Amino acid sequence: MRLSLRFLLPLMLVVGLFAYAAVPLADTLMLRWFVRDLDTRSSAIATAVTGPLSGLVLTGSTPRIEQFFERLTQDERLYAVGLCLAGRAMPIATPDFPADIACSSLRAHADAAKAVMTTAHGMLHLAVTPVDTGDAQPAQLAILHDMSFIERRSEETRRYLFVFFAVLAFLVALITIVVAQLSWRGWVNGLRALLRGEGLFRATSSTVATRELRPIAGDVRELIRELEERYRPRDEGQLAWSAASLKAILEREPGGGDVIVVSNREPYIHVKTDNGVRVQHPASGLVTALEPVMRACAGTWIAHGSGSADRETVDRSGHVDVPPGEAAYRLRRIWLTEEEEAGYYSGFANEGLWPLCHIAHVRPTFRSSDFTHYRKVNEKFADAVVAEARTDAPIVLVQDYHFALMPRMIMERLPNATVVTFWHIPWPNPEAFSICPWRVELLDGLLGSSILGFHTQFHCNNFLDTVDRLLEARVDRETFEVNVSGHATAVRRYPISIAWPPEPLARQWGIGHARAAVRKRLGLPADVRLGVGIDRLDYTKGILERFHAIDRLLATHPEWVGRFTFVQIAAPTRGTIADYRDYAARAKALADEINARHAGDGAPPIRLIAEHHEADAVYEYYRGADVCVVSSLHDGMNLVAKEFVSARDDERGVLVLSQFAGASRELPEALIVNPYDADQCSAALHRALTMPEDEQRDRMRLMRGLLREFNVYRWAGRMLMDAAAIRQHRKLGRRARDAAHPA
Repeated sequence: MRLSLRFLLPLMLVVGLFAYAAVPLADTLMLRWFVRDLDTRSSAIATAVTGPLSGLVLTGSTPRIEQFFERLTQDERLYAVGLCLAGRAMPIATPDFPADIACSSLRAHADAAKAVMTTAHGMLHLAVTPVDTGDAQPAQLAILHDMSFIERRSEETRRYLFVFFAVLAFLVALITIVVAQLSWRGWVNGLRALLRGEGLFRATSSTVATRELRPIAGDVRELIRELEERYRPRDEGQLAWSAASLKAILEREPGGGDVIVVSNREPYIHVKTDNGVRVQHPASGLVTALEPVMRACAGTWIAHGSGSADRETVDRSGHVDVPPGEAAYRLRRIWLTEEEEAGYYSGFANEGLWPLCHIAHVRPTFRSSDFTHYRKVNEKFADAVVAEARTDAPIVLVQDYHFALMPRMIMERLPNATVVTFWHIPWPNPEAFSICPWRVELLDGLLGSSILGFHTQFHCNNFLDTVDRLLEARVDRETFEVNVSGHATAVRRYPISIAWPPEPLARQWGIGHARAAVRKRLGLPADVRLGVGIDRLDYTKGILERFHAIDRLLATHPEWVGRFTFVQIAAPTRGTIADYRDYAARAKALADEINARHAGDGAPPIRLIAEHHEADAVYEYYRGADVCVVSSLHDGMNLVAKEFVSARDDERGVLVLSQFAGASRELPEALIVNPYDADQCSAALHRALTMPEDEQRDRMRLMRGLLREFNVYRWAGRMLMDAAAIRQHRKLGRRARDAAHPA
């Protein structure tokens, strides 16, 4: 409306000034036309009265001439008539004939410049016409017409012209505004297409819009290049990614400091013990990756408070500063009822989505009551995000499959938020995902994200295939974007990693000390070769397959009996789920069976330690082992593989890595195996135990070099820079919309 007024008022003013200037010109032209008509009329009257008037002049009767003239002036437009005869000073005329017009000045008054005269009566037109009366000198007939009717018509004409120009101005303005609005909408749509990259890097559906916008396409390209240079200036290895560089990115982005992480697992758990409250740092790849990010950005981490002493260590709002004694960021704990935890976490998330997304041959279980709790808990966490946001446009990092519905909920509550959802587990193919009864709701929830991240390109492809199969959405496989109801979600590959250098190394002693300490703790001779596996006691980790490979190794290479021990540290998890309890029992039984089968005078083949270990103890095992085995049956990334490599600053040790773990795409220097093939895995173990030190060094150097460059700060930084670019695109889009539809 404001744009219409800004356009309409100047147009009306200009047209009004034009009308003001045009009216006098129209008056002059009309007067000229009327004078010409009156001259013609006067000539016709003179011709008509010449005969009768000649007879009256011959009789010499002045009264009769006056009476004749009076009869003529009965015409309402004929004001007065006069006749100048030879030898007379004043004309014979009707009573209204002006007294100041004498016969001697009659011709002068009849000149073109004085033909129209102004009198007390008003405007009069004088026409002088010679009349032949038979005398030697022709008489002069003076005819005065009343021009008051011309003034009235001129006034009417001026009013008509004013109204005409006003209506014309309004219609012109209205038509112009309508045409401009239609053109502007097309221009804005074209501009939006340019901002999305259409017409810049690929053909757009509207060639007309592209042609019209071609003059500014170069400017938009330059703007996008500036954005990319600003937010991704050294992403390809020129920047040493660290906590400081990540913090600099956040400080450079307006409002970027308002970062909120949402996850089910909390980074610090307070538990009650006989010696008081103890703080645990859970063994989780998610926590391992995100904790250094939160330390860098000093944001807020929202998580489920599950520790026995969690409620006693928070303030009234559920907040506690962490890490203990350092207070680098704030943890907000969410409390769940036993029914909510059972339905949302144990039920839908871990009995449904977890086996659905992992090819681990465990049948997923779906219950409507579990999904009800899942939705309710997602809403509870979304409300917490709104409460914790310091601005109306925070950056929210939603973590994993526990919160598939939350991105849409956050966007509905905070439309200006930038929601980056990272799916830490694999994404199945469309056929497998279709098993879920609430597949459409889950996809719609995830597509509320601004960015949806996966570990591998394969999982990105699976997600796009799933959306293409199950939803009515525009899937752009060139830019890897999904557009639903005008909202675009970028689907990106972000391989997760670990902090570099790993913090626990600063508190560790040398490799020799770690080797001696681990063997002493396990009661093993100093010369025993040691393998290690660090996992949650989960059926997707391939622990049983790992044990079968060790059994096969000892059967085919009996020289390793008593000289090789494999330590499996398996943190108990999800003990309320029957499949996990059964898996834990099977793992223990298999370990006991293998130990009994290969019992000897030396070390036992397998040591299964089913308990939680802190990060320092885990790194000590990494540094003291000769071989690390990661035999996941299906895994998004698996950070254990990267942690082992990062811990080996001596450039020794061998990593045996499953081809079904995402890490195998980044660490090809490991010994890549199929965990289902016991013979291949046992051969890889034998090769690892006999690998020369120089080959170990060459492999480890390459893997450590990759982790040094592609660390967790790079992982987070790429997501945050992409989020910053999206925020800039949104800002440009809002400006375009505001210009198109001003308030």
